[in-house]
Amino acid sequence: MTKLSLELLQQPIWRIIDQSSLGPMFEGLQSFAMDDTLCTSVGAGEAPATARAWVHHDTIVLGIQDTRTPYLKDGLSVIEQAGFRSIVRNSGGLAVVLDEGVLNISLIFPETEKGIDINRGYDAMVELVKMMFSDFDAKIEAYEVIGSYCPGSYDLSIEGRKFAGISQRRIRGGVAVQIYLCMSGSGSDRAKLIGEFYRQSIKREQTKHVYPEIQPAVMASLSELLQASLTVQDGMLRFLQSLKSVSGSIQAGSLNEREALLYDGYFSRVTERSEKALK
Repeated sequence: MTKLSLELLQQPIWRIIDQSSLGPMFEGLQSFAMDDTLCTSVGAGEAPATARAWVHHDTIVLGIQDTRTPYLKDGLSVIEQAGFRSIVRNSGGLAVVLDEGVLNISLIFPETEKGIDINRGYDAMVELVKMMFSDFDAKIEAYEVIGSYCPGSYDLSIEGRKFAGISQRRIRGGVAVQIYLCMSGSGSDRAKLIGEFYRQSIKREQTKHVYPEIQPAVMASLSELLQASLTVQDGMLRFLQSLKSVSGSIQAGSLNEREALLYDGYFSRVTERSEKALK
C-alpha cells in the first residue's frame, strides 16, 4: 500500500452510514443526494470523514452520455421490460447495473490544503478492496477492462474479468470516491442487459460519443471469481473490518441537522436533473 493512499484511509474518525439493507424503497437518486450532501459537510469541516455503504434494487444508472443515444426511448423500454428502473447520475461515466447483489461504498474525505490528487483517491479505494479480500489467493488488478460496461482505468478485475468500477465526485472541498462491488449473481447477465440497452438505443447509427461494445464474458461477480458464496453482508463485514484495521476509529452515524437540510435541496436537484435527462 502506498503511503499516500494509506494516509487517506487513516482518518482520525470514520463516521459509518450503513444504507445497505434499506430495501427496494431506497432509490438511487437518494444516494446521489446523500453523497453530494456529505461532500459539502465533510469538505466544510462540519462532519468527520464519512464512509457510506448502500444497495439499490433493480436500478440501471445511466450517464448523461447514455441519454444522448439516438433511440433512447427504445433503450429505456429494454430496461423497463427487464423489471429495472432507470435514473441518470449527476456525474460522469456510463450505464451500470445495481441490484441486491451489488454492494456500493462511498468514501468521503475532506480535500486538504494540498488537495487530493484524483489518482490518490482511486488508489485508496483499490487498496481498501485488496485488503477486504486478502484472505483469498487471487490477484486483484486495476486497469480498463475492454468490453465491460462503464469502462475506466480503475476497473477492478481478477484474471481479466471485471467485478467492480470506481468513480469520483468533487464538490465544495469534499471528495467522494465511489465503488460498486458485484458480490453475487451473474456478472455476464448484468452485462447482457446493458448490451441490449445499447443495441436498442443506438441501432448501429454513427454517434458522436463512443459507447462500449459489451462482451458479457468479461464481467463476473466476486462469488463467481472466488468460487465462494459471498453476499452483500459478507462484503459489508469485510469493509468495516478493513477500514477499522487502518484508521483511528469507526463510529456508526447518520446525517446531522444541517446535513438533513442540505439533503432536501440536493435531492430535489438530482431528481429534477434525472427526469429532465430522461425526457
